[in-house]
Order: sequence, then C-alpha cells, then structure tokens
Amino acid sequence: MAKNQLRLGVNIDHVATVRNARGGAYPDPVRAAKLAEEAGADGITAHLREDRRHITDADIDALMAALSVPLNFEMAATEEMQRIALRHRPHAVCIVPEKREERTTEGGLDVAREENRLAHFIAPLRDAGCRVSIFIAADRRQIDAAHRIGAEVIELHTGAYCDYHAEGRFEDRDRELEALLEMSAYAHALGLEVHAGHGLTFDTVQPVAAFPEVKELNIGHFLIGEAIFCGLTPAVQEMRRLMDAARG
Repeated sequence: MAKNQLRLGVNIDHVATVRNARGGAYPDPVRAAKLAEEAGADGITAHLREDRRHITDADIDALMAALSVPLNFEMAATEEMQRIALRHRPHAVCIVPEKREERTTEGGLDVAREENRLAHFIAPLRDAGCRVSIFIAADRRQIDAAHRIGAEVIELHTGAYCDYHAEGRFEDRDRELEALLEMSAYAHALGLEVHAGHGLTFDTVQPVAAFPEVKELNIGHFLIGEAIFCGLTPAVQEMRRLMDAARG
C-alpha cells in the first residue's frame, strides 16, 4: 500500500442479516469477507451485537481463522464483549454505542459522560495488543475524552452528513462536512489516528476520503446493498477507485 493510500474496511454485518432472515447457512459472511479482501479491502469489520441480530459468535471464530487482513471487531462496552475480544485478540476493537431497539448505530459514543468507566474498560484490551478505537461524533469534547482515556484511534460518525445529502439538505450537509474536516484535523493534532464511517455511498465518500488526516473508512451497508445489483467484487472495487481518486 502506498504511504498516502486511504485504507478501506468493509463491514460484512448485513450479509449475516440476509442469512439470518431464513435461519440457514447462506449467504456466508466469511465468503463475503474473502471476496472483499480479494477486491481490495484492507480490513474487515464485524459488529457482534448483544442480541446477535446479524453477526454471531461462530462468525467471529470463522473470520479470525480465515482472514489474512485485519479484523476490526465492533462491540459495545460490556463485560461479555470484553471477554470475547480478549479471547480472540483481534487486530482492532472499535467501541460503539448500542441499544436493542435501534435499527443501526444511531450516533457516537458519549465518552465524556462515561470517561472513567471506559478508561478502565479499554485498558485490558490495549494490554492484550488490540488497537482500541472509539466511535464518536465530530465533537471536540468527545475527542478530548477519547484521548484522555487512552484510545489510539477515533472513528468519526459520518451518518448525519450522509443523511443530509440524501435528504437534499445541502447547507446542513456542508456544515456537517466542515465539522468532520475540522475535527479530523484536531484529533490528528492530538496524536489520534482518525477513521470515519457510517452511511457512506459512492455519492458521499469522496469529500470524506479527501481529508488528509483520515487513514481509514469503514463502509458496509451500502456495499452489501450494491452487491445485489452488480456483485460484491465490483462494488468494493468501485469504492476503492473513488477513494483513491479523492486522495489523489
């Protein structure tokens, strides 16, 4: 990988969503992960939710055994998930907020409110060799808190930016994009590695991919949806092409 190349993490959660709709073995998230890897993904993301609505424990076992690129293990800050992460010791652990009633992750983690608990929670993960990432809004207070608790990485939530674009609210979209740009620079200046993700599509990825401080984008739902029409390999390849073009 070129020094300036932006990494692409492909989230394969919703392959498991389709599989679980029928309760069988297909489509297989591990097969999707391997296809994404062959198509140019630099890593695979999987979120093991408390309710196991898509990815299962067996999927994490299989991904750890099959992947030759890093696994980014998304999880809530619970004792159960900490035990699972410590057993597997994936390359990266991303701490995300989680509510049973939500359809998808609705926003960033409130690190500032739970600073002491989260500092103690992530310490064993760091000691085990996992890179700890915190999924947060583009908010200076949350970035400062993530830095104080010892996170190495933050992932900025791009969902509001993407929603405003889809709704045609372009002034709001541009304001959110400016906040993402400003906070990625601020986090980088603190020594944090900056990632971004949530809701990114072919239409919205390039402005975020152009941020010089952002090192990785994690994209899933759109790519799995696009794969219905064109296949997963072309979808990942096109996202990779757009990211590379934006980075120049």
